[in-house]
Amino acid sequence: MKIIALKEGNFVADKFKNFKILEENSEDKGVRMSIQPFLIITENDYILIDAGFGWRNPENKLIINKILEEENIQTSQITKVLLSHLHKDHINGTLVKTDYGFEPNFPNAKIYIQKRELDFAFENRGNPSFDFEILEMLIQQPNVIWMDDDQGKITDEIYYEVVGGHTPFMQIFKITENNETVFYGADNLPQESYLKYHLAYKSDFDGKKAMQLRIEWQKEAIENNWKILLYHDLQKSILQF
Repeated sequence: MKIIALKEGNFVADKFKNFKILEENSEDKGVRMSIQPFLIITENDYILIDAGFGWRNPENKLIINKILEEENIQTSQITKVLLSHLHKDHINGTLVKTDYGFEPNFPNAKIYIQKRELDFAFENRGNPSFDFEILEMLIQQPNVIWMDDDQGKITDEIYYEVVGGHTPFMQIFKITENNETVFYGADNLPQESYLKYHLAYKSDFDGKKAMQLRIEWQKEAIENNWKILLYHDLQKSILQF
């Protein structure tokens, strides 16, 4: 199994969920975070876990695409895109805006979306955490796989579970191959610091539940030598005990 962090950069996000490059706006108030999707390469799949914000470099190229290119990987090679939830910093990289509208960034990939998470998003129109222009185009794509179950397996390697916490129906993923397990707790466990301080964050839909899940996951990670993927950590991408 190979893990590649597709880090778009470090950002500061204000209360209206406007994102700015942190290095250029270090005095701005807001939440500081990285945005880094992960590509997991197994014997059977090229799996993208969340898709980033769709941030572009000065040459107007999507940063995640540029990193893939540097790794000699084409976007057409991605076979699965696993979306934990539908906030814009996790889904906008699924599509590319062109002069002719939106096109799929990963044309051969199946995109896995939790149906109840979509319902929650549309019940909260006006919430700046969502980009409804992108979301409405995304759900029209022919390669979307709608998920309804609370837990299960996408393949023998990929396990998912709806856990809630950060959002009501956020889902987490575990990928196991050859006795190696990669765990993705999404925004319930976005940074290493969340394991050091047992806090219920007001930014979460259910902060107490997210906090309790982190305690349980840390114990499991230690016992089973998980590699934990940290989507929003400013300095680290993978944590292993």
